[in-house]
Amino acid sequence: MIWPTSARKPTDRHARGSRFGILVNHIPMVDRKLARRFLVRGRVQGVGFRWFVEREAHILGLAGWVRNNSDGRVEVFAQGTPEQLSGLRARLQQGPRAARVDDVEESEANLTQDLKTFRIEGAW
Repeated sequence: MIWPTSARKPTDRHARGSRFGILVNHIPMVDRKLARRFLVRGRVQGVGFRWFVEREAHILGLAGWVRNNSDGRVEVFAQGTPEQLSGLRARLQQGPRAARVDDVEESEANLTQDLKTFRIEGAW
């Protein structure tokens, strides 16, 4: 059968969604949300670390919170895409100018549906 140029046959690579013949519905979704908990150790209290984290999280478009812990660490709960969370981890390792970050511990956490923005929570 001869197909007119305005209609492509179903097996044509263009009918599958890509000029390279890749099926579009097999591409992983990049906006998948994850949640992570970070514990930041070092000179991270009394140096503006929570305000730094809040600003960076807003820039990255993350939801969650940051707070001081009684053991001297700063705790961060954040949810977003893997790329957003990776960006936050990099910024946590750097910290604000007056801070000294010795370690950033990261662990998986459960998503919280009611979090829509990022905020500073009260200290312990």
